[in-house]
Amino acid sequence: MPIEGLQAGDIQPGDIYEDCAYHPCLCLGVEANGLDVWGVSLVDGSYPRSCDLHHCGVRKLSLEEAWRWKRHGPPDIELDPAHRWWAGSSDQDS
Repeated sequence: MPIEGLQAGDIQPGDIYEDCAYHPCLCLGVEANGLDVWGVSLVDGSYPRSCDLHHCGVRKLSLEEAWRWKRHGPPDIELDPAHRWWAGSSDQDS
């Protein structure tokens, strides 16, 4: 399960997190305050994906979770069809 309720220092460069648009992202940097993280989306390569740990609901993901999110979307969030990047991907494509 994703790790919620993150505090400063819980995410470091190289970790994978879910940003406020529910994209799994690779963390590339953390600001000096330890709360602002930024990285690249593992869904579409968009960069930078910046979030605040306290205001954006950032969750830390495992590598396996990130792959599931990319292929099938987050299992516990219902997104508007226009924002479902996984639309059209087959469940058989695991």
